[in-house]
Amino acid sequence: MSGGSPLLRNDPSAIEQRAAVLAGTHITYTLKRSRRRRSIGLRVNDKGLTVSMPLRGSERWLNSVLQDKANWVLEKLEGWQARKAQVLNMSDGEFIPFLGEQLTLRVQRSVYAAPACQHGDTLWVSVQDEGDAQHVERRVMEWYRQQAGLLFAARVAHYAALLKVAPLAIKLSSARTQWGSCNARGTVRLNLQLVKFPLRLIDYVVVHELAHLREMNHSAAFWQVVASACPDYAKLRRELKAVSLS
Repeated sequence: MSGGSPLLRNDPSAIEQRAAVLAGTHITYTLKRSRRRRSIGLRVNDKGLTVSMPLRGSERWLNSVLQDKANWVLEKLEGWQARKAQVLNMSDGEFIPFLGEQLTLRVQRSVYAAPACQHGDTLWVSVQDEGDAQHVERRVMEWYRQQAGLLFAARVAHYAALLKVAPLAIKLSSARTQWGSCNARGTVRLNLQLVKFPLRLIDYVVVHELAHLREMNHSAAFWQVVASACPDYAKLRRELKAVSLS
């Protein structure tokens, strides 16, 4: 776990942005210290994890509580993250993003249940009731997941060979605060929303997470691994930070 900036002794309270590794997963959280607190409290909501603790509480105590509650924190974070998906207008004639481009969504009536199908710059969705927005959305999301699964697997295989690493599994994520994650067991999670963005950003996230299989931190050595497969990572990192997951 990495610490934030030093606290001022005379401040009645202080807020820091922190990072930690819980059960092999990198997370960020907000740490609030207050003279009024006598115990450490954890709260997870749509803004992520917030930890409240006494002003002079020790780092050892803080780390102990976080590690003890690691599984609970990760479960709650995933629950909140899954609720938040990018809102799109799933109506006939609207545009939906895919790999940095815009596809025209065409909704047609059909008595047969068929998967969504892309033809050029058009995504065709067949449903029994064109006015059933939830059904249309389910079809589109199923298509997104299928495309993401195939694409992410291919990009991971490509960069894993370059970095000489062997991820244990690749999973899709609905995380709200992370584009990707990699735990010590070798499971790589990539956010489904990435399939909407240009391939260069997808590749950066893939390289970033695979690099953790060699350096489970964000040290200088870690960024050297990233740079070996993605030389312009700093530019791509800035570009991705400017994109909202909301």
